[in-house]
Amino acid sequence: MSFRPSRRRDRRMMGRAHSLARLNHGLTGMNPSVGCIILDSDGHVVGAGVTGLGGRPHAEEVALDEAGAAARGGTAYVTLEPCRERSQGGKSCSVKLLEAGIARVVCAIDDPHPVANGGIRALRDAGIEVRIGLGQRESRRLYRKFFASLL
Repeated sequence: MSFRPSRRRDRRMMGRAHSLARLNHGLTGMNPSVGCIILDSDGHVVGAGVTGLGGRPHAEEVALDEAGAAARGGTAYVTLEPCRERSQGGKSCSVKLLEAGIARVVCAIDDPHPVANGGIRALRDAGIEVRIGLGQRESRRLYRKFFASLL
C-alpha cells in the first residue's frame, strides 16, 4: 500500500460501512445487512456495498464488483466478518477478498454463524493483515437479533 493507514481514517471508513449496513437493516431475510467500503492502495474509496434485499448479494461482492482491479493492494472495511463459506455454494466473501488482492481488512466483529465463522482466520492464513474490533459496539447493536437467532 502506498498510503499509511491511520486510526482516524479507519474510524471514518468504518462509520461509512455502518451507515451502509443500516440502509437495508431488516430487509435482508435471514442474513444480516452488512456494509463494506473498499479503498485502493492510495487510500481512495473505489467500492461501496450493502447486503442486497433478501440477503444477496453480500456487501463485499457489491463493493468488490464496483472496485474492480482497483481493489488490488487496498483495504476493505466490513461491519461483520467476511464469510468463510457460502450456505448456497459459490465463492465466499473471504475468498473473493483474497482473489481481489486486498492487502488489509478492517472488520468490526466476528460472525458466530457456523458457516460464516472462520473467514478472518482464512484471510490471516493467506497473509492478509486483519484488524478486528473497530466499530464492534455499533455492530453488536446492529446484529443483536441476528446473533440471538443463532443461539
